[in-house]
Amino acid sequence: MAEKRVSLPAKLINGGVAGLVGVTCVFPIDLAKTRLQNQQGAQVYKGLLDCLAKTVRSEGYFGCYRGAAVNLTLVTPEKAIKLAANDIFRQKLSKDGKLPLWGEMLAGCGAGTCQVVVTTPMEMLKIQLQDAGRLAAQRPAPTPAQAGAPGPSLVAAPPARPAFRTTATSITLDLLRTQGLAGLYRGAWATLFRDVPFSMIYFPLFANLNALGPRGVGASCQGDGNERAPFLQSFLSGCIAGSVAAVAVTPLDVIKTRLQTLQKGEGEDSYRGILDCIRRIISREGPSAFLKGATCRALVIAPLFGIAQGIYFLGVGEAVLESLGV
Repeated sequence: MAEKRVSLPAKLINGGVAGLVGVTCVFPIDLAKTRLQNQQGAQVYKGLLDCLAKTVRSEGYFGCYRGAAVNLTLVTPEKAIKLAANDIFRQKLSKDGKLPLWGEMLAGCGAGTCQVVVTTPMEMLKIQLQDAGRLAAQRPAPTPAQAGAPGPSLVAAPPARPAFRTTATSITLDLLRTQGLAGLYRGAWATLFRDVPFSMIYFPLFANLNALGPRGVGASCQGDGNERAPFLQSFLSGCIAGSVAAVAVTPLDVIKTRLQTLQKGEGEDSYRGILDCIRRIISREGPSAFLKGATCRALVIAPLFGIAQGIYFLGVGEAVLESLGV
């Protein structure tokens, strides 16, 4: 039976749909991860569930989706760049139609490197919006004396929930005005150092797990026309490989998050670079701080890759192109 190859446009559609669905499903956990990683000293949140509960209580249900609009807007071009770059690298590294494991690793690393052009500003803006609620929760509530201070009203009750006015547009314009384009790419090296090791771990681990068991003919999740495993096996392989890779690079993600956070709470450190960030975290919080948000990252990445595998297995991109007569 002839192998079925997936066209680049179909890959881009599949990647974009997988990104949109995945972000919508797991974004609240990603928000909790950012807030937990940024905690220094005062512990506003005790863990994932406590963070989500306090966020809903103080900011409402949609407070769990602060910054999601940035991800939903930029996730499609991010996936497009990653998939297109991966396709090109795989083609260049293949010999006689075959690609060794080291070639898959190298292709994935190249794709991860290329996507940083979109990933860095996307995460830069997302982190500021996600962390706004944590910073607001750290501010002391008005004392009775302050509430009764002379002014237009003798009773000044604080609002039931904080009024957030920060938007991605205002952050972008402020960064461009004060720091230029470089402001949006703060933490680019840290993002690169996180994404490249992730790809080096994920791609070979997924390939080996997915190679176990029976095979069928069709388009693999990479869309390279190789025989593929049954859906459940590929789904679980993606979840496991994604979880392992996510936990493994959590220390690098903590560093990236800290470097990209512009607003700090009272008594929280600012960092001059990657090495300064590592030194300060070790001296002030201990090595365990590098694993903050590890569980959240595993809970975010696992379903993201599982959903992506499902989108590829169902052939959403191919169905869309077929309906359009392409």
